[in-house]
Amino acid sequence: MTVTTAPCTVQIARIATPEHPFVTEHGAVLPVVEIAFETWGTLSPRRDNVVLIAHALTGNSHVTPHFPGDTPGWWDPMVGPGCPIDTDRYFVICPNILGSCYGSTGPRSIDPQTGHRYNLRFPYITVRDIVAAQARLLDYLGIERLHAVLGGSLGGMQALEWAAMFPQRVERVIPIAVGGRFSDQGIAYNEVQRRAIMLDPAWKNGEYEDGEGPATGLAIARMLGVITYQSDELMTARFNRREEARYTAWPEFLCRYDVEGYLHYQGEKLVRRFDANSYLYLTRAMDSHDLGRGRGGYDAGLARIRARLLGIGISSDILFWPAQVRDLVERLRRLGKDAEYWELDSPNGHDAFLKDFDQIGPVIQEFLDQP
Repeated sequence: MTVTTAPCTVQIARIATPEHPFVTEHGAVLPVVEIAFETWGTLSPRRDNVVLIAHALTGNSHVTPHFPGDTPGWWDPMVGPGCPIDTDRYFVICPNILGSCYGSTGPRSIDPQTGHRYNLRFPYITVRDIVAAQARLLDYLGIERLHAVLGGSLGGMQALEWAAMFPQRVERVIPIAVGGRFSDQGIAYNEVQRRAIMLDPAWKNGEYEDGEGPATGLAIARMLGVITYQSDELMTARFNRREEARYTAWPEFLCRYDVEGYLHYQGEKLVRRFDANSYLYLTRAMDSHDLGRGRGGYDAGLARIRARLLGIGISSDILFWPAQVRDLVERLRRLGKDAEYWELDSPNGHDAFLKDFDQIGPVIQEFLDQP
């Protein structure tokens, strides 16, 4: 079915029914699963021009506007007519991921068996479950093969799992700011964020009402997340120890630095647009990312990949150090795979793939357009 939400149209596909349920990697059964998605461009008669863009942790399916005056997307300069991902040439699809809160089935969805929200009764999901749901979506749309899958951060995890889970369906992948497995340090960052949410009394073990959730805990979680997405160089250039905060959400303690106000602002902004339970489930899904898990080891997992791969690291990334991306590419090469590495030189940290379009755009375009 199609749900119209001004000013753009979001399509929703029911990819699982009680007769054909979705079974997670760990064996849980979801009798109904819906995936929200958006598309741009025209599907070729041979259905061989499909580019799937996978979004990151708190992203959604709205990559770029559909028409003049439409709401901006999170990757506007990258997708559209004449852009690096050229919608005059490619049919672009971006699904909202399983477990999110932007139209796809997640913890705040209604459990058809009880009539109540899943909340913490929603099953544990992994990156592989997210990709398996996307594969069902493509089956629903009659798309058998992908010209490319790309994304950054959690989106890059999905791109890599696409190549490992469905090697026959993917021609090329571009994982950005991500390695082949999530680090212990990354898991540690996520655990602190989850505890900030779960220790907020308003969380109520996940059973909060709409508009009454753990706003303080979610805001603090986002504050830590934002720190991992940026770099010391960027923060120094932006704030330079300035003590006059331009935004204040909470009472100050003795004094306040501008960087603190910035973190407060980022936390409050996420609270207005994202669900706390989804944040818990999706950070845990990130923790699951390991191409070698259950496949006989890391190299055995990498050996499943047949697609051509362009790994993009970011020089100032402290969440996925560029060495992790480089290691992924070097291991693939030793296994005889077609893999190359390119590093984005930017002070913008992990978030650089959402900002430095003038650098990253031509590199992605060249890789996509290669015969």
